[in-house]
Amino acid sequence: MLTPAFDLSQDPDFLTLVIRVPYARVSEFDVYFEGDDFRFYAKPYFLRLTLPGRIIENGNEQGTYDADKGTFTIRLPKETPGQHFEGLNLLTALLAPRKSRTAKPLVEEVGTSEISEEGVEYDDEEFDLEQTPYEEIPESALSLQCHYGFGNLRSGVFHRLQDELSDIIDIKDPDHTSAAERRQKRLAAELAKFDSDHYLADLFEDEAVEHILKYNPWWTDRYSKMVASLGKNHEQENHDALVSFSEDEKYQLRTFVNKSYLLDKRAVRQVYYGLLDILLAYCYEIRVTEGENMVESAWNIRKLSPTLCWFETWANVHEVLVSFGRRVLCYPLYRHFKLVMKASEDTIKILQLGNSAVLKCLLDIHKIFQENDPAYILNDLYISDYCVWIQKAKSKKLAALAKALEEVSLTKAQLGLELEELEAAAFLVQEEESASKSIHSLSGQHMPGSTSETSDSEETDSSAASESQDSDSDQEELKESPSGTDNALQSPFVEVNSAGSFLATGVCRNPILWSTESSQGEPLASCKVPGEHKPLIEELGEQLETVVQVSESSRVAAGNHSDMQDRAIQETWDS
Repeated sequence: MLTPAFDLSQDPDFLTLVIRVPYARVSEFDVYFEGDDFRFYAKPYFLRLTLPGRIIENGNEQGTYDADKGTFTIRLPKETPGQHFEGLNLLTALLAPRKSRTAKPLVEEVGTSEISEEGVEYDDEEFDLEQTPYEEIPESALSLQCHYGFGNLRSGVFHRLQDELSDIIDIKDPDHTSAAERRQKRLAAELAKFDSDHYLADLFEDEAVEHILKYNPWWTDRYSKMVASLGKNHEQENHDALVSFSEDEKYQLRTFVNKSYLLDKRAVRQVYYGLLDILLAYCYEIRVTEGENMVESAWNIRKLSPTLCWFETWANVHEVLVSFGRRVLCYPLYRHFKLVMKASEDTIKILQLGNSAVLKCLLDIHKIFQENDPAYILNDLYISDYCVWIQKAKSKKLAALAKALEEVSLTKAQLGLELEELEAAAFLVQEEESASKSIHSLSGQHMPGSTSETSDSEETDSSAASESQDSDSDQEELKESPSGTDNALQSPFVEVNSAGSFLATGVCRNPILWSTESSQGEPLASCKVPGEHKPLIEELGEQLETVVQVSESSRVAAGNHSDMQDRAIQETWDS
C-alpha cells in the first residue's frame, strides 16, 4: 500500500489533517480514529498515524474533499480543548507503527494469580503495514518525465501506482517512455498477438458477426430522426434535443467540477483525436454486447483504444482508424474487418448528433470504468475531463471530425497484418479441398460402375463364347445321361461352371441358357437389367425362385425322360 502525502496543523480545539490522494476512488474510503490512533484507507493509499495527543468523536468532526486538488481535509476535535500537540512536523515518528499495546488477556485461567495489565502485550496486525515517508519529486526530475492523460497534462502518476495499475495499461513504464517508444512497442505487441487462425475462423464462419452487424444501437434511431428533420427543413439545426439523459446520468453530471482547460492548438488536436479513438472502441463494445454492459466491457473499451492502454497520441484521423482496426483483429472475441467499418459508421453518426450524444457515450464509459476496480483510474486520467470538456466543445468541430472520418478510406493492406495474402492462401486451400472432394465423389459414383460394367461385358462375352461352344455337348449329355441335369443345377450361392453364372452372394453375373429336348437355347433365368437397383434380399429371393423353377422343370423333364426309358425297356421285355 502507498502512503499518501499529508500535512497536520492544529488550533486550540481541532487537529486538521490534509491528505492528498488524487487518484483514489472517492466513493470508497474509510476513516477511523480513537485516542491517539488515526487510520485512513482509500485504495491504493493507506495512512496510519500515532498522534502526540488524544482526539475524540463527539459529533463535531468534519471532512471535505477537493476534487481539483485531490485532497481530503479532516478536522478532528481534541479530547482536551486547548492542549497543544508537539512534534506534528516529525513525519517519520508519526508514521512509525505501534508494535505493542497493553490490554487485558482475552482468556484468563481461573485460580491463578491476577496478571498485571502492564505485563501483557499483543500485536495488532490488522492494519500494520509497512509505510514509507512521502518524498516530493523535484522539478528537474519532473521535466524528464513523459506526459499523458487528457491533453497530455499528467505525468508521474504511475511512479508510485505501477503495481496497482499494471492490469489496465499495456505499457510498463509510461512515466519514462516517449511517444515514439510507445508506438513502436504497441505495434510489436499487436503483431505478436495477431492470430491468423482466429481471424480466418471469423472470416469463414461469420454467422455471429452477421448477427452483430444487424444490431441497431440507440443512436441509430436518433440519427434517422435527425436526417429526416434535415430533409424537411434543409438547414442545420441544433439536434441536442434528440438526446435525453437519465436521472443517473444527471447525477453524474452534478458530481463533476466545472473548470476550464488551457490547451494549445497541438493539445486541442490531440484531445479530438483521442476522443475519436475512445468512441470507436465504445461503438465496437456496444455493438458486440448489443447494448448490455458485461464483465468484459471495461476490458474491451480500454484494450481497443490505444489512447487508454498505451497513452498514444495521434497526428491525423487515418492513424486513429488504422490502429483501431489492428486492435480489433488482434484482441477481442469477434475479429472481423466488417466490424471495424461498422464501428466507424457508428462513430460518424454519434459525432454528427452533436455534443449531447458524445457526452452520453462518455458518461456510459465513465460508469463502466467506475464499476471496474482497476479501470477507475482511467476516469481520472481521461474520461472525467472529457465529460467536462465536451460540454464546452464546438459542434462545428465535431461535425468536421465526423466528415474527416467519413472521407478516410481504410483497406486491409493498410493494417500491416498481411490479411490479403492470408485470405488468398486460405481461399486457394478451400478451392483445392472442394476440387478434391468433387473428384472423390465423381470417382465414387462413376468409376466403380464403369469398371464393373467393363468386367461384366468382358465376362459376358467370354461366357457367351464358351456356352456357344459347349451347348451341343451339354445337350448330348442331357439326352444321354439324366444325371447330368443334377450336376448342372447347383445352389444359387455357389459358382456354377467356368463362366461363373452365380457369385458367392447369389447375385447373377451372366445369363444361363438352360436347354431341354423341347426347347434349346431358351433363357429360363436372366440377370437384372443394368441400372435397376433393388435391395439385396429381394434380388436373392427372386433368384432363389428362379432356380427353384428351373430345378422343378428340369426334374420334370428328367422324369419324363426316365419314364420314356422305362416304357422302352418294358416294351423290350414284353416283346
